[in-house]
Amino acid sequence: MHRRKRTEVLKMSQIKEILRHYFVGGLSQTKISQSVGVSRATVQNYIRRASVAEISKEKLESISESDLLNLMRAGWHTRRKNSELDFHYIQLELNKPGVTLALLWEEYIRSNPEGHGYSGFCHYYRIWKRSKKLSMRQEHKAGEKVYVDFSGQRMPIYDKVSGGIKFQAEIFVAVLGASNYTYAEAVLDQKLSNWLGAHARAFKYFGGVPSVVVPDNLRSGVKKASFYDPEINPGYRDFSEHYNVVVIPTRVRKPKDKSKVEVGVQIVQRWILARLRDKRFYSIADLNLSILKLLENLNNRQMKSYGKSRKEIFDLIEKNELKALPLKEYQIYNTKLCKVNIDYHVEVDKHYYSVPYQYVGKEVEVRIREKSIEVIFETKRIAAHKYSKDLYKHTTVIEHMPKSHQKMTGWSPTRFISWGESIGVETKTQVESLLNTKQHPEQSYRACLGLLRLSKSVGHERLEAACKRANHLGIVSMRRVKSILDSSMEKLPLFENNSKEIEKILHLNIRGRNYYH
Repeated sequence: MHRRKRTEVLKMSQIKEILRHYFVGGLSQTKISQSVGVSRATVQNYIRRASVAEISKEKLESISESDLLNLMRAGWHTRRKNSELDFHYIQLELNKPGVTLALLWEEYIRSNPEGHGYSGFCHYYRIWKRSKKLSMRQEHKAGEKVYVDFSGQRMPIYDKVSGGIKFQAEIFVAVLGASNYTYAEAVLDQKLSNWLGAHARAFKYFGGVPSVVVPDNLRSGVKKASFYDPEINPGYRDFSEHYNVVVIPTRVRKPKDKSKVEVGVQIVQRWILARLRDKRFYSIADLNLSILKLLENLNNRQMKSYGKSRKEIFDLIEKNELKALPLKEYQIYNTKLCKVNIDYHVEVDKHYYSVPYQYVGKEVEVRIREKSIEVIFETKRIAAHKYSKDLYKHTTVIEHMPKSHQKMTGWSPTRFISWGESIGVETKTQVESLLNTKQHPEQSYRACLGLLRLSKSVGHERLEAACKRANHLGIVSMRRVKSILDSSMEKLPLFENNSKEIEKILHLNIRGRNYYH
């Protein structure tokens, strides 16, 4: 411990000169020390004694030297009052935006003129901080960061009938940096939809949104981990824009970056998951009800290092620093990269959605929500549709089609018919039938292309024979023709009326005899 230097003993004239410069002249302590010829520490000490003695500018001008000396002696012997430092208060205040040790010392010394100097104030605070094992490298400002990750420990969900484990639920954990206020929940898996949904529910639990989200380099959130320039998953990026937060993944090989959430995960494992280890849960909803009850206990439990609970610290310094939640809840979606087909449609869950024909051959991002889809090209939305569960059907916007059904990029009904004719008459007939099955010929381009490309794998002769059988049976479908080829039925003789054969061809899952050889 550092000893305080003894104050120089001055003549009364020097003391009065110091006080006159300070109260009347308004000089700084440095200039006063230079003018009177004493150390700055001595000047500071006499000014403090004068403050304790309640000497003012007016009193200094009217008081005698003997009375001034008596007051100063009283100030000399006055013991420090209320000079004990409240380290918990200092720690909490430092977490507030813009608050520094210098500001806190100024407030402290105004209330305790005989208290510690600035260097002593900082010195004793650092000693206390080290004794509490609080990080000296990371200062967490209120409302600034939330740390998120999945717990490595999972919880089993059981089947009511068999009693066996159906699946292992993942545990999501979020910890606010300044208050350590914690959120946890169980989700089905680590897929993007559950990852983002857990984020949204964490923000709702906190009642606000922090400025920065700090995830580990999890595949759900980070497409490509990098020490210098990590690439965020497009869905995660869109989520962050909706909530107006910045996503800053932890740096590779920097354990300090993730220490906050790792401690949070460990606490959730010990105080929540360990207490639930002997219970059986048959749904994620039931598991989350139990997690929520224990989570409340965790957040209301006093932390020894701070002398307050997470909830108390959150309400005191962090709650009001969070940004307001958006008015609309975020609609979670999955993404899929597609290449726009020659029929200017993209395929999503075996349904076809149109985009403007100018984007044929381009790679686009499809955002799939529960009730809608969006098609994005280079950050621009080029199409939007209602989500459809009708398999192998088309959703087409007239404006997306070329004017007057003109050919586009060299593709046209005439070209497909000509291609089919080069293989054989039966193939040409099947192509013409395919083109006539849709309201717009372009909607059949994909099926025509798929049909004609079969010749590359099976040859013209087999394709022609398969089309002949399909035409004979009144079947118009690229997939049915492929089914005939897969089962080698094109080699069988034709019959006038064979309903069993048609039923066999219509069975999409048939593998054919060649599958087993």
